[in-house]
Amino acid sequence: MSTISIIGSGTMATAIAGRAAKAGHTVEVVSRDTAKAQALTDKFAAGAVTGMYGTAPAGDIVILAVPYTGAAAVVADFGDALDGKVIIDITNPVAPDLSGLVTPHGSSGAQETAKGLPAGAHVVKAFNTIFGHVLAKDGHLDAFIAADDAEAKARVATFLKSLGLRPLDVGGLHMAATLEALGLMMIGLAKNGASTWDIALNVEIG
Repeated sequence: MSTISIIGSGTMATAIAGRAAKAGHTVEVVSRDTAKAQALTDKFAAGAVTGMYGTAPAGDIVILAVPYTGAAAVVADFGDALDGKVIIDITNPVAPDLSGLVTPHGSSGAQETAKGLPAGAHVVKAFNTIFGHVLAKDGHLDAFIAADDAEAKARVATFLKSLGLRPLDVGGLHMAATLEALGLMMIGLAKNGASTWDIALNVEIG
């Protein structure tokens, strides 16, 4: 297994860290709030370490588990330290009133975040259609991924499989916009038609 770096310490960061530690990965938790990072590290004991914010992450796969509104600032803070890394963008750029997405027309949160990354970093969209508390459970879930770099996509797919998830490739990074719209749809479904947040989107094949 390998080291996986997670920037963030919220619900999604905790859920992903839990699955990764259980799968045998070493989880590096990085956050501006060192107390929160340490608390999350302590939760997974020997399976996790605390990293220093703004320095080169230990993992070749780095999970950007912060709100979309803060993603650009985080990327800027790390700068060239993210060069050569596979960046998993899990954000949903949803308007506070849930009226739509806040990204420019024809773009996505993942594509906007990619603009601030070093040329050698590769963005993969994943996890954004799964609610954190659902991911924290042991169930098998489908995880949709979108990326332009085939090698980065393959590495993320392997990582997702190790977590007990089924990676489903939806195409290039331009498809991140569709996944983000799907994330908004899941929120709308939870608040309206399903009337519960204990839901997940899975694909039946065959």
